[in-house]
Parts: sequence; structure tokens; C-alpha cells
Amino acid sequence: MFSKLKAFLAASHFQPTLFVTAVSFLLARELWWEGPAYIIAIGVFFGQLVVGFTNDLNDFADDKKHRRIEKPLVAGTITEKQLRKGIWFALVLAIVINLFGPLGIKGGLIYLFGIGSGVTYNFYLKATPLSPLPYFLAFAALPACIVVATDRTPPLWLISAGALLGVGAHFANVIKDLKEDVESGIRGLPQIIGEKNSRAATAFILILTTIILTQVIENVLTLTIGLVGSLFLLFGGKRFVFPAIMLVSLLNVLLLIAAASVEIGSKSL
Repeated sequence: MFSKLKAFLAASHFQPTLFVTAVSFLLARELWWEGPAYIIAIGVFFGQLVVGFTNDLNDFADDKKHRRIEKPLVAGTITEKQLRKGIWFALVLAIVINLFGPLGIKGGLIYLFGIGSGVTYNFYLKATPLSPLPYFLAFAALPACIVVATDRTPPLWLISAGALLGVGAHFANVIKDLKEDVESGIRGLPQIIGEKNSRAATAFILILTTIILTQVIENVLTLTIGLVGSLFLLFGGKRFVFPAIMLVSLLNVLLLIAAASVEIGSKSL
């Protein structure tokens, strides 16, 4: 039983799923309080499961080709049939919790639009020049749905920062497997422009996000670290790429939550 649960969590891309869930909780807590925030986080978690499960299902043939035995379908710890059942189970819960929970119909529909964008990436846009678009839309929808649910209008800086972080996450995720993707004929935008240009694009996106957020809430230290991290991303060796991306991305997420708390959370409902 435990091994099967572990396999499903692995198929969900558990680390990014947990990260997105945690961000949604922290943001919701700043705009509401912990009670609704927990329910919102649970709804977001099931939505992320749908995205992760469909990604592994669609990538199964390519993962098998490259012998990625860390993937549960390739390792045989779960079957395609079981994963499909998991997708439908998670989808039903995501719909119910997000539409009938604290997000309400408006916020819930916005979040489900983001989930739909993620699934569209997995099945349709991953291997096209439009590959960043679903990330742009999904990560803009995440903070927007929480703000809308509190009967406020999401500020442009919040939507822009979320969208940019999503595109940065797309480039960062692809860079590590770029060579294998090209061998498999996957021609998303990062694969088309190559590793060097993808690193430059990621650095530009992350520092632009930092600049936008530091215009909302001043933080010289974060801006400085963001600039230094982006320089490592541009000019450092390959071993510095992923740590630099994670550092700058994490700083931007923390800055986004702080900015939302000050600029949105302080305004009365």
C-alpha cells in the first residue's frame, strides 16, 4: 500500500506539486486566514495531481525510450490503467473542492482554467513553439484565483509576476533534459532556441520578475541576490544552473507573497 502511494506521488512530480501547493496556502493565508487557506491548498494539490499524472502518462513512451526508471510507469510500480483512474479521481476532487470551497465559482473556474492549461501543455503544446504559453496562463491564474475569490481585482503586477515565474519554471524544467528532448523530436521553444539561449531567457525572466516585485515592495537585498543569481545562471558552469534558478525563483515567490500581503491583504474586504 505504501509503495503504491509512493509511486503515485512520484508520478505527480511531487516536489513541484508540493511547492505550488505551499505557495497557494501561504498566499491564501495572507489574504484570508488559515482555515480557508488549508482548503484552498487541498484543492490546488488535487489540481496539481491532475497535471502531474497526465504529464507522466503522456511521456510514458519517451520515458521508456530513455530508460528513466525513476518514473513509476517505466519502473512498473503503477500501470497506465491505475494512473488513468488516479487522474479521474484527482480531477473530480479538484473540481468539487475548488468550485464549492472558499475559492467559489469565480475563483474556482480561474484555477481550473490553469489546470486545463497545464493539461493542454502535456498533450498538445509541449512539442510546439507555444510551449511557454500554458505555463504563462496557469501561473497567472494561481494568484489571480485567490484574489478574485476575496472579491478583489488582481493587480497587474501580481498576474505579471506569476506568469513570468511560470515561464521561468518551464525553461528551468526543460534545460536539464534538453538534449534527450531534442533526440526525441520534442521541439518546444526551449529546445528550438537551445541551452545557451534558454539559460539567457530564464535569467532575463527571473530578474524581470524580481524588478517588478521590488517596485511593489522595496527589498534591496533580494534585488541584489536576484542579480547575482542571474549572473551565475548566465555565466556559471552547468552545476550552478539549477541552484541559481531555484534560489532566484524562491526569493521571487517569497517576495510575491510579502508584496501581496502588504498591497492586497491590508485592504479591507
